[in-house]
Order: sequence, then C-alpha cells, then structure tokens
Amino acid sequence: MRRTARTAGIWLATAALAATHLPAAQPPAAGETGAMAKFTLTSSDFTDGGTIATAQVFNGFDCKGGNVSPALKWSGAPEGTRSFALLVHDPDAPTGSGWWHWIVYNIPAGTSSLPAGAGDSGKNLLPAGAVQGRTDYGTLGYGGPCPPPGKPHHYHFRLYALKVAKLEVPADASAALIGFNVRAQELGHAELTGLYGR
Repeated sequence: MRRTARTAGIWLATAALAATHLPAAQPPAAGETGAMAKFTLTSSDFTDGGTIATAQVFNGFDCKGGNVSPALKWSGAPEGTRSFALLVHDPDAPTGSGWWHWIVYNIPAGTSSLPAGAGDSGKNLLPAGAVQGRTDYGTLGYGGPCPPPGKPHHYHFRLYALKVAKLEVPADASAALIGFNVRAQELGHAELTGLYGR
C-alpha cells in the first residue's frame, strides 16, 4: 500500500509539472468574429500612439492642414451589434471638458470601414443612415487637430458597438448627449489614439 501511494504521488507531481509546460491557448484566428474575437480599430493613415499627419489636421485657427478624416477599419465586433458610433475626442484641450472632433452615429452594423474623407458631409462617403453630430468647432462632420503650441495632444478615436440600430437623439444633440446615449447602449468599444502637437 505504501509503495502504491508513493507511486501515485510521484505520478501526480509529474503530471502537474508537465501541465505547467503546456503551450498557451492560441488567440482567435484572424477571420474569427463574435464574442471570441478581439474588437479592433485601425487606420492606414496613422498608427496607434503615432503622429497624425498634416492631411488630417484642421485648416483654420492658425493651423494649415487638409482637414481630411482618416480612413478607419474595424473587425471583431461583439455579437448582437446592431449599429456603431464613432466619437473622436481630445481630452488635453484647455477647455475643462476637452474637445470633440468628430461624432458619427447610426453606422449600420454591416459596416467595417470608413474611407478617408468620410467626415466631409459634402462628399457623401458615409454609409446610408449614418448621422454626423456637431463638433466643438460648431460644425457637422470632421474637424481635425489644432492644439495650441506646446506638448502634443492625444486624439482618441473610439468606435462603439451598440445594441440598438438607431440612437433616439435630437438632430441638434450636443456631443455630450450623444456620448451619454452611446455609452448607455454600448456592447463594447475599440480605440485608436493619435498624437499631434505644434
């Protein structure tokens, strides 16, 4: 009995040691969607943590950029997503509440990208049904970075997956009201942050 118990103990210890050397679980395949996939947002115009190009910078307030909204692409949205909302915010702006640079909501669930320039309401590049809110520049559509001279600011591009197909907000809703409703309906979000200073 003692030998059997000792043999069993050695076997259990060996099995436990072997288990610690097993390979880690593999991440989801690139094409996998749904709850198991990671919700990601990328751009061909800038990398996460990288500098935003002059083409995307505001044209005005002493800034001389192209004011072209960057191309965006996403994948891995949560199951049950019925629409998307994009909120672009600079928390470093010296206003006490940051600065809203782009608000788009009611983006259809089947959408997985926005082309460069989609933030220009005159170009008609947004998917049907998508709505642009008013930025802190006072206009609809994209308004690029234009910080005061000093340290670079952080521009957070946050894409929210929503559980509703349409946000019920007034046509002239403020960015804060839209943001409140977006977060109330959120299933998850993906984020991409760019830097710009002058």
